[in-house]
Amino acid sequence: MEAVKALEIGQVLRYKNLPFKLLPEEIELLTPDRIDPKVRNISFNAEGLLKGVVGDRVIQQNAKRLIQRFRELSVELIRTSFPKYVDSLKVAPTSFRPNLVETRIQSWRADDRRLHVDAFPSRPNYGERILRVFINLNPAGVSRVWRVGEPFEEIVQRFKSDISPYSPLKAKILNSLGITKSYRSEYDHMMLNLHDLMKADTSYQASSAQKQVEFLPGEVWVCFSDQTAHAAMSGQFMMEQTLHLPASAQYNPDMSPLGVLEKVMGRRLT
Repeated sequence: MEAVKALEIGQVLRYKNLPFKLLPEEIELLTPDRIDPKVRNISFNAEGLLKGVVGDRVIQQNAKRLIQRFRELSVELIRTSFPKYVDSLKVAPTSFRPNLVETRIQSWRADDRRLHVDAFPSRPNYGERILRVFINLNPAGVSRVWRVGEPFEEIVQRFKSDISPYSPLKAKILNSLGITKSYRSEYDHMMLNLHDLMKADTSYQASSAQKQVEFLPGEVWVCFSDQTAHAAMSGQFMMEQTLHLPASAQYNPDMSPLGVLEKVMGRRLT
């Protein structure tokens, strides 16, 4: 139960020596030339549709097989490590990220080198958890380097007075215009505010409690990315599997961002 407690309070779990090895024909996928320059990541959705790969039919097939194998490993890892989650897990897209983190040019809001918690601007989730499994595939022995920040409740306490007022009317308008895929709840509004407030605050980025973590090639790591303050600082060739989980399916739902925010704010947020 130590792993369960660690995961659900926002820590990052590291797994070494899992049985995942690149096949010879997959090595050639480890180049930025394989990603369409118009997209941020190569993606493989829950229905099995592959997007963003540049190459012929064989390359497309190899990429799909590589990502599918990692999806299967990720789902099995979560099922065996956290059996209470099994009946409630929903598989979301898998991504392959062959680009070098350090040279990406992005706006401050999109820059994942800044500490943040994940939130979806267009996809309200009403407290559903964002559980992510990562692997470093770098063939040159280069680590994937993260910064990991302070506990989620401390983030909430730090920024709660800066969160803008929630407007049900604005949420209704955003939904009616198709800007959001469903009605944005107050919870989703707060999570987006926290994401932006963290990234925009340069003092927070520099001086808040944090530590650097290096993930070696072949290592797998897992966290609830809507709860764990994280920043990807450097590295290349990573895959990531997203899984969604209702907060109510956790071992301790009170530790979820929804549970923490409702406790701090003293009211229901969905």
